[in-house]
Amino acid sequence: MVQVRAHQPVNDDGSINLEAWLDHVTRVDPALDRKALQEACEFARDLEQQANTTQHHWSEGGSTFRAGLDIAEILADLKLDQDSLVAAIIYRGVREGKITLAAVHQRFGPVVAKLIEGVLRMAAISASINPRESVVVGSQTQVENLRKMLVAMVDDVRVALIKLAERTCAIRAVKEADEEKRQRVAREVFDIYAPLAHRLGIGHIKWELEDLSFRYL
Repeated sequence: MVQVRAHQPVNDDGSINLEAWLDHVTRVDPALDRKALQEACEFARDLEQQANTTQHHWSEGGSTFRAGLDIAEILADLKLDQDSLVAAIIYRGVREGKITLAAVHQRFGPVVAKLIEGVLRMAAISASINPRESVVVGSQTQVENLRKMLVAMVDDVRVALIKLAERTCAIRAVKEADEEKRQRVAREVFDIYAPLAHRLGIGHIKWELEDLSFRYL
């Protein structure tokens, strides 16, 4: 099984060595704009630090900044464009209510804001069968209908790829979670996102999603 694993160099104090990370990602895809990526990374890092200084830690635990770097790294390997990586880096901040789409539009432009909006819509649809628990349960017909809805609503394939990268990071991270969360994330990934990766022809992501989700199911 081929896996795209995160490469996050750290400083002595445990913080991300952003310069080294940017070196790595721009080596993977030299077409990327290093300066624009650095701006997005610093924005996401500062947003997280401000939130953790003034409030409780963000709801899902862990570092949302590091999660954004993980997602962006997968997308760089897939040779997605600059806007996609910027959207990936700051997506979690929008999802968890720390920055608005309007503010993203103003700071990073309409394309980045639209990509994030599309990923948020995908997340809402995949949670629609059981919104309280955000888990896909029900008959095979329901699951298939949900897959069709997701494919139909995506008018930009970059949205689907960002969401696939985000779910790949999620299924990697649940090994430290409780049993209920592992089952919930694994079921969603196995039923919805592994087949979507297959449909989009991204074999190595499909294999990893199936392998990790099957491990918990």
